[in-house]
Amino acid sequence: MPPRPDAAAVPRAGSPYPLGATWDGAGTNFALYSGVAAQVTLCIFDSLGESEVARHVMQQCTDNIWHIYLPACAPGTLYGYRVDGPYQPESGTRCNSAKLLMDPYAKAIHTRVQGNARQLGYVVGNSVGGAESDVLDITHTPDTFDNAAHVPKCRVEDDKFDWGDDQAPGIPLDQMVLYEVHVKGFTQQHPDVPPEVRGTYAGLGSDAAIAHLKRLGVTSVELLPVHAFVDDERLVNLGLVNYWGYNTAGFFAPEPRYSASGANGAVAEFKTMVRALHRAGLEVILDVVYNHTAEGSHLGPTLGLRGIDNAAYYRLNPADRRFGVDYSGTGNTLDTRSPAALRLVMDSLRYWVQEMHVDGFRFDLATALARDETGYDPRAAFLSAVAQDPVLSRVKLIAEPWDVGPGGYQVGGFPPAGKSGMAVTATGCVTSGAGPMPPCPHSPPACVARPTCTPQPAVHPPPASTLSPSTTASRWRMPWPTTTSATTPMAKKGAMAKATTAPGTAAQKARPTMPPSSPCARASNATCSPRCLSHRVCRCCWPVTKWAAPSRATTTPTARTTLSAGSTGAMLAATTHCTHSPSACCNCAATTPCCATPSGSRVRWMPMAAATSPGSASGG
Repeated sequence: MPPRPDAAAVPRAGSPYPLGATWDGAGTNFALYSGVAAQVTLCIFDSLGESEVARHVMQQCTDNIWHIYLPACAPGTLYGYRVDGPYQPESGTRCNSAKLLMDPYAKAIHTRVQGNARQLGYVVGNSVGGAESDVLDITHTPDTFDNAAHVPKCRVEDDKFDWGDDQAPGIPLDQMVLYEVHVKGFTQQHPDVPPEVRGTYAGLGSDAAIAHLKRLGVTSVELLPVHAFVDDERLVNLGLVNYWGYNTAGFFAPEPRYSASGANGAVAEFKTMVRALHRAGLEVILDVVYNHTAEGSHLGPTLGLRGIDNAAYYRLNPADRRFGVDYSGTGNTLDTRSPAALRLVMDSLRYWVQEMHVDGFRFDLATALARDETGYDPRAAFLSAVAQDPVLSRVKLIAEPWDVGPGGYQVGGFPPAGKSGMAVTATGCVTSGAGPMPPCPHSPPACVARPTCTPQPAVHPPPASTLSPSTTASRWRMPWPTTTSATTPMAKKGAMAKATTAPGTAAQKARPTMPPSSPCARASNATCSPRCLSHRVCRCCWPVTKWAAPSRATTTPTARTTLSAGSTGAMLAATTHCTHSPSACCNCAATTPCCATPSGSRVRWMPMAAATSPGSASGG
């Protein structure tokens, strides 16, 4: 008679919430959403992730969430899922139980994710059928090869951590100095960071790295992607890696390659880094990629969401559900209209705030997250969910306000997040503490034909003589240096070097100041104030005085020549520079005036080479 199993080790039904693997001190609850699965199996692996030691069919399903509780299943346990269900690409389903799948809610991954041909869920072969679209689809037959040896395993994690008296620095928006940092690149070559932690979370949280950040005067560190990401198969075959990390495989797990203590210590090491940065008064902002995943197009690998419930997580072409809708330029777009996908993103964001103590997020290709059936919608489900969320509405939110889809350019189009003072926007200014930017005077009909501004009276900076160089650079965002030596490389290129002098000289003291404003040819009720000239938000006109022209001549790809009849004073009959090219958003034709100076000058486009010489100011 076989021995009776230990009752304490017998799996139980468990709970549908929370999703993912949750250790409660006595065992672990596993929960996975799939609205199309006929059966879900939990696979347990040895400590190296090489051998499958147990399988548990998840018998309980509540509201499409499959769940099971394993007593005595402790932190450090490695696991994955197999989902048995329909493989019907024409209907948008791509379940394949031969493929081990990563838990989208996994808090840790035991090794870095590398692409492999065995991760494909289909047999690579010729297309079938006569439809033109079949040429792009070779995924008709599911692959039956068990790929468990080629897929990283998820790891049960214990959330306990001694945060001590950790508190968010809470830097006001108008005092933020945001510094974008690559975790590895920032410390890999730093001579004062201990060699054993260079290029890691521990390195970024080291005394030497923090001292460097404090010397720079930054207040907030924006980390380039630290969600677990993939080295694509093509890169692996070439002996390369994905350096930047914009190819997410896990929205909860920190990237293990940045852990000095090994993959098993990545979560604790990340938390330790955040705690150290907070103690130094530095905020931690994450650059997050929720617009797409590493699974790519329909020809890409099956790592997780595709095999769990493809249609619930990705936008599919309604005319042919074999194919995805690609607003990200990577082959797929996460469908935040779907409750399952929206919940995944929201749960991930809250986890990083509440468990990892980060202070905010910068959303890669944010427009893709806020699209409905017709295009970008400022009232989209994702933006509405964030605005009302009691956790997320209180952290800093920054949008990259575009994607590659139609109408994707949405600078100024993201709504504020209510009374919290935070905004999902890329047009808000983050200064070095000199105060907020003045309002922009353009109205929507102006030459930048987008609703980025509301009509406001023109606001002008104080005279240049009353501002220190540092104040000028920080408050008014001058895109040129306040003084330029005639011996600089820029001067050697002939960019009107005679117009700049060292500070304190008679020529500098006598130089003209920027004119208060100049009328815009595209809108009768708008002007180009120094806000536009200096901050480059609306970027309609750019009349620049002679003393300011040199640096613009070397940094702007296109210049314009002002032709005036005897104009004198502040505006000189010399080359001035416009941020727009003839085909840019102000839609200037090659010979059509874009903007007019106060003297009624005409503007024509000319090659940059011709514009960099003072003599080029003359002409018809």
